[in-house]
This record gives sequence, C-alpha cells and structure tokens, in this order.
Amino acid sequence: MRRKSRVLFLAAALAVAGVGRAASEAIYDEKADAPKQVAAAIAEASRSGRRVVLAFGANWCPDCHALDAQMHKPELASMIEKNFLVVKVDMGRMDKNVDLARKYGVPIRRGIPAMAVLDPQGKLLYAQDQGQFANARHMSFESIQEFFVKWEPKR
Repeated sequence: MRRKSRVLFLAAALAVAGVGRAASEAIYDEKADAPKQVAAAIAEASRSGRRVVLAFGANWCPDCHALDAQMHKPELASMIEKNFLVVKVDMGRMDKNVDLARKYGVPIRRGIPAMAVLDPQGKLLYAQDQGQFANARHMSFESIQEFFVKWEPKR
C-alpha cells in the first residue's frame, strides 16, 4: 500500500508541474524534417526580424514537457511569439537530428531539452553547452523567462 501511495503522489506532482501530459500529448513532431523547419524559420526570421530558438527535445522527456508548459504561460508566450520563432527539434531516443544539434554546437549528451538561439540570418548567437535546461522540471518560471528576455532582439 505504501508503494501505491508513492506512485499516486508522484503522478499528482507531475500533473501539477505540467509534465503529466507527457504521455498523452506530443509536443515534438516525430516525422518532421527538422533541417527544413530550421531553414524555413530562418527565412521567416529574416523577413520579420525575429530570432530563431531551436528547442532540442523529445516527447518522452518530462523536462521537455515542463519547459514547453512554461513557454506557453501567457506572460511568456506573448513575448516569445513577438520576438522568436521556435523550432522544436525531435531527438527521438537521442538518435535523431544529432547532426543538427552538432551543427549548432549543442552537446545533447549533457541532456535535453537543449536550446540554441540564432539571429534573423541564421547566425548562432548562443548554444547551450552545459545542460542548462536539462532539469527544467525544477527551474523557476522566472529563470526560464530571463533566458528569453536576455536573447530577445533589441529594437
């Protein structure tokens, strides 16, 4: 009975943290052609002046779901929509789009989710290199928001 109580507690905690949807909702398109998505985002960014955020992750990853949930909170979502184009790059079981992560200097062996920021012409401005978001379930909303504020284009 103790084990069952712990399992129920954990399930409730994950649901409250916004990661309960990990099993039921795909946030990464597992069939997408990520290089084409990145190229399309860069083309749109060059027209709009927004920056491109590459979010490397996977549907099985609870930290990826936690980060995605934070990014969709209204106070951050509107700022992201105004300033960034987000490309969610599916890493599969760490066996997909590895070359794309390498191209942008993101060592996924340090964990996912992982992020890179590109300027409107596709030049790399920032690549997470120390697994900064790999523990997103335990990050504060404010720390995630600070990341986007730091990298928003100055107009």
